[in-house]
Amino acid sequence: MKPTAVKFVGYAFVIIGILVLVPLGNAPFLFAATEKTDLSVDQILEQVENKYNNSKFSADFAQKSTIKAMNITDMATGRVYIKYPGRMRWEYEKPDRQVIITDGDKLWVYRPDDNQVMTGKAPTLFRDGKGASFLSDIRLIRQKFDISLEQGPPEESDLFYHLKLKPREKTLDISEIRLMVSRQTFSVLQVMTLNFYGDETRIDLINFEFDVDIDDSQFSFTIPPGVDVVQIDE
Repeated sequence: MKPTAVKFVGYAFVIIGILVLVPLGNAPFLFAATEKTDLSVDQILEQVENKYNNSKFSADFAQKSTIKAMNITDMATGRVYIKYPGRMRWEYEKPDRQVIITDGDKLWVYRPDDNQVMTGKAPTLFRDGKGASFLSDIRLIRQKFDISLEQGPPEESDLFYHLKLKPREKTLDISEIRLMVSRQTFSVLQVMTLNFYGDETRIDLINFEFDVDIDDSQFSFTIPPGVDVVQIDE
């Protein structure tokens, strides 16, 4: 049975509104503990910016998204391709095939099993860092958020930095974003977004490949003949 429209919103568009999965904190394959150093928020951000500025990379992701009012929880896995500035391609593999593509201007959400494409303007749906869009332009973190260093679980203190991002402009879409950053590589390993309705989404990222050759054609989409097209502009 095909997912309902509400189910689709809960499953597909949480990545746009609030891009949780199997927690990685206890995963045995992650990283060896590194020597703990006390860096300031600015020092951590500088290292993250050096890592992601003008970058192009891919990574496997696992996502768990919860819409509290509807009591809906969805889990999904796939691979993401990101290229500065603003280009992203989220390929969902399980439980249903789906691809979310943006070239920084246009947006396409293609669900081949439903023979449907949803299309709109990327800035409308990814503005203010929504949908982890700051990964494609890391400058957005300093521009859009007040950032603080948080105390994570004691067992993770030697492995990760925990940053809390509070939007400077209040919106219903985002109340805060929490980032988990590797102390060893300064890769962003987890993005958790919460909104004012009590919804939350967490994305865990692993198996990074930086400076890979990603053709620009991966960030555009030609709508196949006979596919239903739905406009999603606000």
